[in-house]
Amino acid sequence: MASSKKPANKKTRAEAGVQGDEVDRFFGLAEAGTTKGREVRAGLATFLTMAYIIFLNPAILSQAGMDFGAVFVATCLAAAVGSALMGLLANYPIALAPGMGLNAYFAYTVVPALGGNWQIALGCVFVSGVLFLALSLTPFREWLINAIPKDLKLGIAAGIGLFLAIIGLQNAGIIQDHPTTLVTLGDFSEPGTLLACVGFLLIVYFYVRRISGALLFGIGAITLLAIFTGQQAPMLHPITPPEIAPTFLQLNIEGALAPALIGVIFTFLLIDILDTAGTLIAVGHQGHLLDEKGRLPRLRRALIADSGATVIGAALGTSTTTSYIESAAGIQEGGRTGLAALVVAMLFVLAIALAPVAKSVPIFATAPALVFVACMMLASLKGVNWDDASDYIPAAVIVIAMPLTFSISTGIGLGFVTHCVVKAAARRFDEFNWAVALIAALFLAMLAFG
Repeated sequence: MASSKKPANKKTRAEAGVQGDEVDRFFGLAEAGTTKGREVRAGLATFLTMAYIIFLNPAILSQAGMDFGAVFVATCLAAAVGSALMGLLANYPIALAPGMGLNAYFAYTVVPALGGNWQIALGCVFVSGVLFLALSLTPFREWLINAIPKDLKLGIAAGIGLFLAIIGLQNAGIIQDHPTTLVTLGDFSEPGTLLACVGFLLIVYFYVRRISGALLFGIGAITLLAIFTGQQAPMLHPITPPEIAPTFLQLNIEGALAPALIGVIFTFLLIDILDTAGTLIAVGHQGHLLDEKGRLPRLRRALIADSGATVIGAALGTSTTTSYIESAAGIQEGGRTGLAALVVAMLFVLAIALAPVAKSVPIFATAPALVFVACMMLASLKGVNWDDASDYIPAAVIVIAMPLTFSISTGIGLGFVTHCVVKAAARRFDEFNWAVALIAALFLAMLAFG
């Protein structure tokens, strides 16, 4: 009885021999207030919301001349390795995979400029990852992210929420492009759109009723409804994994080191830094992982995992691998430790052989989860200092710019530039943040020369 009154820390549990196995102790499940079951559900929710990348990434990179099957395997392996590194090194429920936006820049801008030489483009990704890793091993990058003011961090969290919302609404068919107004209401006669709406309401119902696994159950229910109504064909047979040889170690590092490609490498590096910073801040805030100063503990380990994943991903044959904002779906399910990220890693490995099973989940089934998470992330705006225009205007610019430019990095860059201008205009130089000024200057340079 006396031992039960001791603090529930790792040392006490090990000395007293109380319940808790090696997995519990390694990830600190009790200290984080979570359980194995909750972490597994969180990993499943995160995987289902980001599983689209294993099909979308090869579809994009294949347009740059890369082998679709090889990129498919490289995508799964890069996501598995990156997520495992994040879980084991940093103990965070944050999954990684080849980043959207970065793959488009790779395929539609860099490779055509290189005359179709995707090997050199992969070399540029590799070099940017090595530079990223070098910065992560120094206090510089950690200082850079921690130095971002609280209001900007809250704006980043809300802005990424709206960024997720527009992706979710588009995937659901609730909104679509328009030649005059840019965006308009979608076609609600489409069964997928109606099922997506039902899915969102189901998730909300499960959540307000405090039913654990709300997101996962919502995704699963709509998938089953889609199969039952004939909107999605079940694919349960395994396939022989494609060969990775066409892209594995095919990168051209020597070609990437040409002076003319410094700008390309810099662009890859800067976008990755901004996207990673935004994702870590937003997900950390969503999961209450930040400390009282708004900083993410074990940040350096998270940065090493993220940058290391980019290096490994380039060697495997895919564009920049980065932390995924869809991890917020798993955090919403209660994920608080690296065990959730490890579950995601294992699911990506399984996806190589069981690709049709993952493909059985239609995109309109995962779209409601993204919209729901977006709604939750908007709550961060309540912490912004709305009594001071020099604080809330830069945050508001971030929130507005991210979804409307369809770019996390652009939203952050514009917000940071605004912060510098507003603080200087108000002659409040004591509040002028030099870390933000550095990122703003790099962002302006990227716009000018990128």
